[in-house]
Amino acid sequence: MNTTENLLRDITKGIQEKKGNGIVIADLQKVEGAICKYFVICQGSSPLQVDAIANSVIDVVRESSHEKPVGVIGLDRAQWVAMDYTDVMVHVMLPEMRDFYSLETLWSDANLKHLPDLD
Repeated sequence: MNTTENLLRDITKGIQEKKGNGIVIADLQKVEGAICKYFVICQGSSPLQVDAIANSVIDVVRESSHEKPVGVIGLDRAQWVAMDYTDVMVHVMLPEMRDFYSLETLWSDANLKHLPDLD
């Protein structure tokens, strides 16, 4: 498994540990002009859960992959938190923000992988 695949695994684990749902991994590697290799998009049901998911991703990735995000924005309001891991951008959103911005449709050329929600 390469570094990016390990990073995706750790990000997904961090999301699932806090019951994030609607996880979509957009493979942007063949999309011209893409800013990274992958987008990981998920949602939490409240600002408190969005914050918990984002912090869980940061903790799991740091402990497992020994990486820190290059940047994190949105933690102050916890409606949409974006984390930049260079090759992977993570978006943790409230459902209404996700519906409004519809990131999955912005990258229609990308291969989308939908992960099942954990109960």
